[in-house]
Amino acid sequence: MLSLLLTAISASADDVTQQAAPVVESEATLTRSAVDPWENFNRSMFSFNEHADKYVLKPFTNAYVRLTPGFFRRGVDNALSNVMEIPSAFNGLLQGNLRSAGHDTGRLLVNSTLGLAGIVDVAQYMNLKQTDNEDFGQTLAVWGMGSGPYLVLPLLGPRNVRDAAAVPVDWYTDPTTYVEHIPTKNTLRAASILNTRANLMPLEKSITGDKYVFFREAYLQRRNFLVNNGKVEDSFGEEDEQ
Repeated sequence: MLSLLLTAISASADDVTQQAAPVVESEATLTRSAVDPWENFNRSMFSFNEHADKYVLKPFTNAYVRLTPGFFRRGVDNALSNVMEIPSAFNGLLQGNLRSAGHDTGRLLVNSTLGLAGIVDVAQYMNLKQTDNEDFGQTLAVWGMGSGPYLVLPLLGPRNVRDAAAVPVDWYTDPTTYVEHIPTKNTLRAASILNTRANLMPLEKSITGDKYVFFREAYLQRRNFLVNNGKVEDSFGEEDEQ
């Protein structure tokens, strides 16, 4: 459910990352049968993830929010985001987007030094605002790989075939993967999950209609936005004009 809620967030990409040419995605988001041929399986996984969130993740998150002050959670957010600038810069290089890679590297260097290991986002005051991170799924899209059908994975949530194929690379380019001290690694992962879930609590009220369809469409639109660095044409109303 955490991954499902993440896809419901719509954020504007900063101009500094808008350098690469748009990647042409299919219009499968408008054709339910084309984008979701495995809907029966996906709905089963969606239901499983919802139960996992309801009975496990959400109760722990509620306790986490009650026990920690807001400034602490913001600091955790900043520190974890700072670490993820590393794979984002790496994927920017793979995509040939040097401006994006340079921006992410600059944020990493500034916040890792002046920002107390990333706890304070100092870079935002130096015209290095936080932007949407690049991942290997986006890199595969830039390289020309099609998105493939929509897929819901247990615990990991919504993906398409391309993003599912990118999971191992995303895992191995995540710096926390290489933390050898197991308690520290587990603490980092738990903090990341709980902090993110806590930030999404207020968004639950905006979910309407069929929740499965809501999250599916949110995911597809969000990924299309990210792959194209925010350069997505709005085709609404085109048929009426013809």
